[in-house]
Amino acid sequence: MSAASESYALDLPGVAPAEISAERFKTVFRNHPAGVAVITLRGPDGPVGFTATSVFSISAEPPLLGFSVAGTSSSLPAVRTASSLVINFLAADQADLATRFARKNVDRFAGVDWLPLPTGEPVLRGGTAWVRGHIEQRTPAGESLLVVVRAVLADHDAGQDPLVYVDRAYHQLGQHSRLG
Repeated sequence: MSAASESYALDLPGVAPAEISAERFKTVFRNHPAGVAVITLRGPDGPVGFTATSVFSISAEPPLLGFSVAGTSSSLPAVRTASSLVINFLAADQADLATRFARKNVDRFAGVDWLPLPTGEPVLRGGTAWVRGHIEQRTPAGESLLVVVRAVLADHDAGQDPLVYVDRAYHQLGQHSRLG
């Protein structure tokens, strides 16, 4: 048996697929780069925000995007009740913000440069883009909540390189990383 056949499960007729362990699943995704965003919204006691590397585009027409939030997140109650929120796409020089908004038991907005939209949601300054949207759907998925958002307002700064997370570290994408 080769190393390749030991590493990959085959789909065999009549054989039930085996589940992989949570640790193995996490290991697979450690080498899958993801853009870094901070989701912000109005909570009952003030602004709420958390770091997300699970943001993805769903559809351009209508403009839909999604993300997941962990069932253990302190922001989950606000996400469950909010009607709208902002997805702030972080720039390469904002790794400190990503770390701050991923921490527990801290005032995530203290000392952070942000402003409220007229509708009340916080927007972080200095990122590559932000999207305000209305929450269309919330679906429990495993230990997380999958959230679908319809974009209604957006802004983009083409002069910024994005922040990316891979193998437990932040990285910068830019002209230096372009392959062609």
